[in-house]
This record gives sequence, C-alpha cells and structure tokens, in this order.
Amino acid sequence: MASTLPTRVARTISCSACRSFAYTSTVGSASLLTRRGLSTSTEQTPVDYADKPRWSYTPPRAKAPFSLRLNTKRRDYPVNADPKVLDEFYIRMLGNDGDKLLSDEVKWLAVTHKSFDQGRRGFNDRLAFLGKRIVQLQASLALVQSPGSTTNPAAADAFGREPFTHPALDGLNNLSPSTKNNLTSKSKLAELAQKYEMDKVLRWNPRKPSNLASSGIELVLAHTMYAVVGAVSLEKGGHIANKVTRERILAPLGFKVTA
Repeated sequence: MASTLPTRVARTISCSACRSFAYTSTVGSASLLTRRGLSTSTEQTPVDYADKPRWSYTPPRAKAPFSLRLNTKRRDYPVNADPKVLDEFYIRMLGNDGDKLLSDEVKWLAVTHKSFDQGRRGFNDRLAFLGKRIVQLQASLALVQSPGSTTNPAAADAFGREPFTHPALDGLNNLSPSTKNNLTSKSKLAELAQKYEMDKVLRWNPRKPSNLASSGIELVLAHTMYAVVGAVSLEKGGHIANKVTRERILAPLGFKVTA
C-alpha cells in the first residue's frame, strides 16, 4: 500500500532521523568515534638563523614535512658552498677586485639556477633577463661600429646614380639577426663560461647528474653568464655593466669592441 505522506514530509522525517542518529553516536559515546590526530608533526627544533647568510640555508617555512620522492635512486649533485671558490671565479670573470664588485648575497644569487633546492633560496631568472638585454644591445652596437664588408661591392648604376654613403652607416650590413645570434649563441657563451670555470661554482640540480650535456648545461651556463651581467647592472649601474660586457664577454667571443 502506497504511503499517504507527501514526498517532502517523508524526506524531512528521514533526514531528521539521520541527524539524531549521528548526534547520539558522536556525542553520546565518545569512545565510538574519536578525533583522528595528525599523522605528521611539523614542529621542529628552533634554530637561530640571525647570523646565517640567506644563501646558505633553506627557509624553514619553505620545507615540506616529508619528501615527495619516495625511494628515489637519484643521487644528490654536489655544488660549491665555499665563498673563497666563488670569489676566485668572479676574479677570473670580472678581472682584478672582481670579488668586491658585488655584495655577497647577489654573488650567490647570480650563480643559482632555479633547479637548485627547488628555487627556495632564490634564483637568477630576473638577473638573466636584464643581463641578456644588455649583452644583446652591446653586441648590436659592436657590429654597427665594426668596419663594413667590402667583399660584395655594389653594382654600378645604369643611370650613373650614386647611393648615399656615410661612415656611420658602413657597419649596418654587419647588423643581422643571423650574425649576432651566431656570435652570441648559447654554445659559445657556454664555452666562454667554461674558460672562466663557472661550472665549479654553478648551483643547479641537473636532471641527469651522470650526463650534464643532456641535462642542458650549455643553456644553464649561458643563462648564468647573462645573470652575472644583470647583477653588475643592478648594483653598479649600466656603465659598469656595459664595460664588463664588452671586455669580458664580447671581446673574447670575437667582436671588435671600441672604447
């Protein structure tokens, strides 16, 4: 026999019964359902970081309570942590007193790739973005100021007209994207970085520690070269950054740099 109660009334009665049952089971008997405690504790022993430089440690609040890489067989890639080794690199790249050109924090930041420590200690992407603009501009100016090529002289005009010439325009034929990209390619910048022994101070976490070439070390080295220029521009201004770019990067790459 079908129920004579309306559907809405039946639902109200059933829901009320469910709520009363849940209330009695949770409040009436505390032993039936107990509150589950946290399985992991995030409380750590307090450590004083006041005297430690920012580059030397991972911020405590940036650490997860446990690692997401369970039973990983990937070995840790060793990176430099000695300030003296870093200062020697800056002297090789920036010349005498190159270790005094930047502050300690920026010196470490410029050689830190975003793959290192999952970027929790800062990384050099913004510095590299600024430095690349400076290097590309100085490369364009160096090409324009170089003597023009005379291998392909202009053909004689049938009507005896002579094109306009000016010494300041002689180097425009050198300014082409292919020429500039070839001279400042990542492979050549990486080769120059190897001469400065940047790989000894580079802080990064390669995808394959046993095969740095396939992990993209050329791109990372070129990226870091731009970051050093950006760091110099940030702390010492564009004039010093332009000088460093011309003397320490473009000249070794084969550009004819004028003062």
